[in-house]
Amino acid sequence: MSGPGPERDLGRLLAGLEPQLHPGVYVFASGARVPAGVAAVVTVAEAEGWTVVCERGEAERVGLEYVFPCSWITLRVRSALDAVGLTAAVAGVLAREQIACNVVAGFHHDHLFVPQGRGERAVALLEEVAAAGRSA
Repeated sequence: MSGPGPERDLGRLLAGLEPQLHPGVYVFASGARVPAGVAAVVTVAEAEGWTVVCERGEAERVGLEYVFPCSWITLRVRSALDAVGLTAAVAGVLAREQIACNVVAGFHHDHLFVPQGRGERAVALLEEVAAAGRSA
């Protein structure tokens, strides 16, 4: 692995958020298995079945019933998996604006799924947090 390691300091995490809004509409679907050929962004195995997050068109293509059409935002700061407070801070900022937020931690970055149509506002709020952190 090259470059600096993952960040744990909450102040530096918030200052370096760099939220990236992905194009498209994403959805959450569930089933007994992940359909072959589906280009999933996230999969989670639960006792009740698999959760699949994918583009709405992918879900429709393979016949998955879905809920929560949403926008996908990646926080490009390289967050450590054991960092404390990032999820709470981000969710709190969005909650104050009544923006629901489903967070998924990846190995390198955190990913947010917010209601469709609220992605640009969520990014703007997160950019304000980052700017405030850089000027602190």
